[in-house]
Formats: sequence, structure tokens, C-alpha cells
Amino acid sequence: MKLFPLYVMMSALTVASPGPGVVMTLTNALRYGVKNAFPGILGLAAGMVFIAALSSTGLGVLVAASPLAFTILKFVGAAYLIYLGVRLWLAPPFQFGQEQAHEANFTKRFFEAFTLQFTNPKALFFCLCVFPQFIDQEENYLLQFVILAATYVLLIIAIHVAYAATAARTRRWLTSPHGGRVLNALSGTMFIIFGLLLALMQA
Repeated sequence: MKLFPLYVMMSALTVASPGPGVVMTLTNALRYGVKNAFPGILGLAAGMVFIAALSSTGLGVLVAASPLAFTILKFVGAAYLIYLGVRLWLAPPFQFGQEQAHEANFTKRFFEAFTLQFTNPKALFFCLCVFPQFIDQEENYLLQFVILAATYVLLIIAIHVAYAATAARTRRWLTSPHGGRVLNALSGTMFIIFGLLLALMQA
């Protein structure tokens, strides 16, 4: 397996850099707390594994090589990100009381985050362009894939839990209706910006 330490460093920088997944983790942590943000973090990790698996198949090659497939994927992803942003803008102000704990059910947060990874340009381009560069075709492919994917998953969990823990500490400053509206607006705006950037991105 080629340059594993370099892969770890690149993966950590990719995971930690601002993007839709980071925004979702911060939003969930602020709204529901670290414990109830964890299903979303697992969803992001599972989505990344699924994308990595697809990138290793003929479908990944098709998306990487076909301008039409890339364009379709790009605009579907952009539309979903913009939808998430508009939904946050229209949502009522965040309320951090116990009455909202039921909203943070595992299934809802997991699949919302899992789906988000398919609109995340960082995840898509890392899997299609970077991930294959660290696979040695002369060695056991499956073993290398498992090691690289597991490494990325562990980095997602560790880094996003750190983000969530940091965000949760600021909850007391955002308990007012005004703070909730500001958080909605900021998170929604970032999702919309990510969607627009994805739509404008060239193949």
C-alpha cells in the first residue's frame, strides 16, 4: 500500500476542512447535543464507505470519465444541498430544551447524513480521484481497500466527535430565540453556498 502516512494526513485534512458534513455535525450537536449528533456522524462514515466502494467499481470509472454522468450527479447534489439550506431557513428557531429530544431519533439522523455524503464534493472527489492513487494493483486489493476505508471512517468519527463536543459547549450562548434564528440562517446559508459551488464546479 502506497505512502500510508501521506494518505492519513490527506484524509484528516479532508475530513476536518469545512464542508456540508461538518455543518451538519455542528448543527446536530448544537440542536441535540453530542450524544444525539453521533447517529449523523455514523451516517457520514457509512456514506463514505459506500461511495468508496462505488468508486472502486465500473460505476466509479463511468462517473469519473463521463461528463454527462458527472454533470447529472453534480446538479442532483447541488439541488439537495440547496434544499437542506432552504429548509433550515424556513424552520422555526432552534430550541434546546428537552422537548426536542424525540426529533433526534437514530434512523432520521443516520440516513440524513448518509444521503448528504452523496452531495458532498469532498467525499466524491476524494474517492474518485485520491483514494485510487493509494491502491497498489500488485497487492491484495480487498485488504488495501478495507484498511484505507477503515482509516477514513475512524478519522470521520474522531474529528466529527471533536467538532460536536466543541459545538455543544456553546449551546448556552444560543438558547435564545434570536440565537436559534441566527444558527438556522448561518447553517442554511452555508448549505446553499455549498450547493451553488457544487453546481458551478467544472468536471
